[in-house]
Amino acid sequence: MSDRLTNISIIGDGGWGTTLAVHLARKGYRVRLWGAFPDYVRQVRKTRINSKFLPGVKIPPKVELVTDLKSAIQGCGLVVLAVPSQYLQGVLECLKHLDLRGKAFLSVIKGIDCASLMRMSQIIEKSLGRVPLAVLSGPTIAMEVAREIPTTAVIAARDAKFAQALQTIFHSRHFRIYTNDDVVGVELGGSVKNIIAIASGVCDGLGFGTNTKAAILTRGLAEMTRLGKALGARKETFFGLTGLGDLVTTCMSPRSRNRSVGEALGKGRSIKQITSSMQMVAEGVETAKAVHRLDQKLRIDMPITREVYRIIYKNKKPRKAVEDLMRRQRKAE
Repeated sequence: MSDRLTNISIIGDGGWGTTLAVHLARKGYRVRLWGAFPDYVRQVRKTRINSKFLPGVKIPPKVELVTDLKSAIQGCGLVVLAVPSQYLQGVLECLKHLDLRGKAFLSVIKGIDCASLMRMSQIIEKSLGRVPLAVLSGPTIAMEVAREIPTTAVIAARDAKFAQALQTIFHSRHFRIYTNDDVVGVELGGSVKNIIAIASGVCDGLGFGTNTKAAILTRGLAEMTRLGKALGARKETFFGLTGLGDLVTTCMSPRSRNRSVGEALGKGRSIKQITSSMQMVAEGVETAKAVHRLDQKLRIDMPITREVYRIIYKNKKPRKAVEDLMRRQRKAE
């Protein structure tokens, strides 16, 4: 299987898609990187730098920048889906009309669909059928991976041999890849941690300290685990790289978009003001809505998620949200 996967197409030229293209090209693979906006793709093709999403990182010659989806996947055995979650369905609608015979897919998208409450791999399978499919997740700040700072991540798939083949392709001396068969847990961890990161940023914006952030991370992990167990994931997955690992990175890093959104909310800016000024998408904003719906549907105790939802969508004052969390009924841990 690994031989036919060596021609690679990456759909989505944001920071993470571009980083993976650079990483694979450095390993010697030929990669096609697809972007949705022709004018910008032409600019990047000329400068060889994605100045909007990955400034200062030179894109190797082995990366071919394209804007036509059909030519992007033609002759490629592996298609990496790296678009923001809210645009995935539109891309899949185009892909399913193309020749997908012999192609395998890897989703590196973190998020939960608000309308269907489905994970990204479920949406892909609903649109494309039972194609060979894996997901990649973990504590992976794109710029750090692009700068070859030691990083670890997980590739999860139901088919262990497929996961191992992808592990061989992506693994390097600075990007260590593990495998897992808990696709549900890996995807949920990478998605729900963005909500907790917003809560962590709110605490930064309010000027709270390390004690508060430790509480948010710890109790946030408990919420992630409860949701995961309710949806069929393994509890242990949430204590690994795609749960605790990704949670710590996203809550602590100054580069984290979701933490930055929370910090701005804590300082009194509205969500509309914040998102309108952002180049990149903060997945936690939409995910908070989806997970709040799951919380209500499944009757899971997710108080941090509930308060983040109310701050974003009900204009609740961040300080009041923290006060309400602290005043909840006393209970055992």
